[in-house]
Amino acid sequence: MAVRTGGAAGEDVAAVTDAGGTSGRPGPPIEASAPSGADATAGDVLAARDVLEAARALAARLQSLCTSRGLRFATAESCTGGLIGHLITEQPGSSAYYVGGAVTYSDAVKARVLDVPETTLRAHGAVSAQVATAMAEGAVRRFAADLAVSATGIAGPDGGSEAKPVGLTYVAVAGVAGTEVRRYLWHGDRGANKIRSAEAALQLALDRLGEGSPA
Repeated sequence: MAVRTGGAAGEDVAAVTDAGGTSGRPGPPIEASAPSGADATAGDVLAARDVLEAARALAARLQSLCTSRGLRFATAESCTGGLIGHLITEQPGSSAYYVGGAVTYSDAVKARVLDVPETTLRAHGAVSAQVATAMAEGAVRRFAADLAVSATGIAGPDGGSEAKPVGLTYVAVAGVAGTEVRRYLWHGDRGANKIRSAEAALQLALDRLGEGSPA
């Protein structure tokens, strides 16, 4: 298991990688500074639009990579509510690599559709590194995919706690070279948190494929 740290200015980045397909405890959350609720301004709305456009660009890059390598891709979503799949399928020709996805909002559906162990859900809760990992791995199996990403979190504005605050999100990738999970803590409103989580999942998939961020 390796912990990688680093990131852009003002960010603390932590990721846990386990090529054996199981995840350990992630490091500190990636902090993303953005006002929430009534504090949001017109500038923040524009920033959210910029993030959405960036996410669309990531989806286009993912499509190019997966199609050129003949990879089948799948998604497993909770807090993003299908947004990752939406961004992917906005790209013409996405059917060449995207085989499908599941929006598994409840614990029961996570267990039934993605084979997330009920013991894992009880022990760690739906918003956890362990469940994000199990969701991604379950999507690989369920959809016969080569690569899959997952997202589970608390989009807000309520539902958080001291241990798991609003904005806490885990994204995971499974396939190709094992499993990796990343932990984030967003500070936007519900919509902004969902967009950020979708963007993070797409970026994680690109990182897994060795693409990373453009220079």
